[in-house]
Amino acid sequence: MDDVKKIAEEKKRWAKEKKVEELPPAHSEIGRLLPPVFAPDDLRGIDYLRDLGFPGEYPFTRGVYPGMYRKGPWQMRLYSGFGSAEDTNRRWKFLLKSGNMGVACAFDLPTQIGLDSDDPMAQGEVGKVGVAIDTLRDMEILYDGLPLDQITSSFNINTPAAVLLAMYLALAEKQNVPPAKLNGTLSNDMLCEYISRGTWVFPPGPALRMSTDIVEYCSRHLPRFYPYNIRGIILREAGASMVQEGAYAFANAVAYVEDALKRGLAVDDFGPRISFFFATGLQIFEEVARYRALRRLWARMMKERFGARNSNSMLLRFTGTVGGSTYRAREPENNLVRGAYGLLANILGGAQGMLQPAMDEAYAIPTEHTARLALRTQQILAFETGITKVADPLGGSYLVEALTRELEEKIRGEMEKVESMGGAVRAIEKGYPQMAIAEEAYRVAREEERGERIVVGVNKFQTGEGGKRRLVIHRADPKSVERQIQRTREVKASRDNPKTQKALDELCRSAEAKENLMPAFIQAVKVYASVGEITAALKKVFGEFKEPVSI
Repeated sequence: MDDVKKIAEEKKRWAKEKKVEELPPAHSEIGRLLPPVFAPDDLRGIDYLRDLGFPGEYPFTRGVYPGMYRKGPWQMRLYSGFGSAEDTNRRWKFLLKSGNMGVACAFDLPTQIGLDSDDPMAQGEVGKVGVAIDTLRDMEILYDGLPLDQITSSFNINTPAAVLLAMYLALAEKQNVPPAKLNGTLSNDMLCEYISRGTWVFPPGPALRMSTDIVEYCSRHLPRFYPYNIRGIILREAGASMVQEGAYAFANAVAYVEDALKRGLAVDDFGPRISFFFATGLQIFEEVARYRALRRLWARMMKERFGARNSNSMLLRFTGTVGGSTYRAREPENNLVRGAYGLLANILGGAQGMLQPAMDEAYAIPTEHTARLALRTQQILAFETGITKVADPLGGSYLVEALTRELEEKIRGEMEKVESMGGAVRAIEKGYPQMAIAEEAYRVAREEERGERIVVGVNKFQTGEGGKRRLVIHRADPKSVERQIQRTREVKASRDNPKTQKALDELCRSAEAKENLMPAFIQAVKVYASVGEITAALKKVFGEFKEPVSI
């Protein structure tokens, strides 16, 4: 303590003699005025064994595994999907051949909101921002030549998450793959949709119920499948700050855990298979500190609040990706550099998986060339830079440790605001997180407009040329949409429609009886009921969500 006091006194002397107060001011992303140097006196109150410990041990601040990447790198998966199932199947096989570890499926907007490709409301959006999946037939084509017991799948979808999981299980049965051998993740994070993106259909109550149906079913039948991949990234991409992203994602997670406990599940039945997906910005040290803070906060919350006994339930497993909103259409080659630095922050922060946007994703579906470059960026970092040799290499940094503590306090404080409103669902119904994120997005946009927040090539160092002309842009197959719509119509015409209607009626009965809906979903997709038909049937029981008006 005497040494710390002496260092603090010497720091004051140094600052005075060197006229530190005359240096230009610098602020952190959370608004803190940063001194030009941090020292031991900035870490007063931090207890190493209590607050940091060692990697692989509670509170997991320094990493969820003892050696982190020493045994092997993180999971590298590019998020990919466009056009029809045939188009995406070809891209997936290309990426797997290039070193992609599993597949992460992007779905088009109609699929995300429960519309079939032949629905007039889907016109102009089929296969545009992801792959169109209407029936089990599309899923069969999507995974043609890809054995489900030899591949890890990530489904980035929320509203019809249970339907897509049902299709995956039905396909596994066709491939003679037992559910116990299926490995993958499902977003299944409906609450994030009400906060930011808006691809919701049902009110929060029924949506939360279906999310819990999935967890209950997976806990009993899919021991290797992660039934939640909670999407902080959706919030960050809508404009949330790094604190808001962590706080609201955790608040949503609390709602899911509490609902599963009410269902009668024990926290250790599903806790080890909760995962998260966060967006990473370019403020490297702050992003690293945030992930360390989130790990510590999650571990303590699962242990102290929910009574988890299995240490695996306390591990914050997360996929990190450079937020696509940090990419810009102007001078797209700059996005390669942005992506590399964001990935570096992910690695130093201890991510378990990473999705790397391609440099042209600011305005187009990636080409094979740009997608491979994005994957190569991860591979170079993993195998050429040496940063995987030591766990938590920035641990002990005065700056990082001070930021870690401060960010943990900020995130906890924002979570407490949500708790004071009655939890995530009530806060969403009141419009609180939606408004908070909108205000933050506006603040950042104004800073860019005024030049206070520099974006190279956009508001400073402009070249006067967009740069897009030098890139080959992905061109969609003009026949893809037509092929998809025709296939959907053919499936509906050729299936046993009385059986399909019976399955849809049984789904509605199960919904009204408040039974777990997964068996009814599986039965419906097996007789080729479509995503749109299943969604329409449930609307009759659950109704639709009306977004609150905030003034």
